[in-house]
Amino acid sequence: MSTQLLQQKWNTIYQQAEGEPHIAEVLQHNHYLLPTEGVALDLACGRGGNALLMAERGLSVKAWDISEVAIDLLATRAIDKDLTIDAQVRDVVKNPPEPNSLDVLFVSHFLSRSLCPALYEAIKPGGLLMYQTFCEQKVNDSGPSNPDYLLTDNELLRLFAGMKVRVYREEALLGQHNEGMRNQAWLFAEKR
Repeated sequence: MSTQLLQQKWNTIYQQAEGEPHIAEVLQHNHYLLPTEGVALDLACGRGGNALLMAERGLSVKAWDISEVAIDLLATRAIDKDLTIDAQVRDVVKNPPEPNSLDVLFVSHFLSRSLCPALYEAIKPGGLLMYQTFCEQKVNDSGPSNPDYLLTDNELLRLFAGMKVRVYREEALLGQHNEGMRNQAWLFAEKR
């Protein structure tokens, strides 16, 4: 899909969004592991719930998304909360972050396998990665159906194999399907 069509698709989705922006579970449950200073990037940030939380925690936050509607909504919310966030409209696949430029990289509900090596290189030694997205093994039809955007078993661990795993969660189809965190995997890791 062309950049323009992709942008139109996500602009339409975010124009219809209501309520508070979502904060990913990996961040909700592990925010206390974040550093108190440094540069953080919320990649493919959407309406920026994760970026806002990281800025509230004292990080210098960048937030990139292909949707100008999402970036406008985030910029407005940041001003309302008296937070400084460098929010930019950016095709993150064509323009990934620079190598060795980030203390914290956050990715939620976005998967581009070809981008993962550049994401790894963008994290400084000792820096953190928080990544959460959808898996093939789902208990319902939430999230994408295209396998290009779904993780296989333990794939997130393989995509970032060079990192020290601090927290990982992937429940797949085990046990009681109406409990726990289903349909997604999350990784909180530290770069060696």
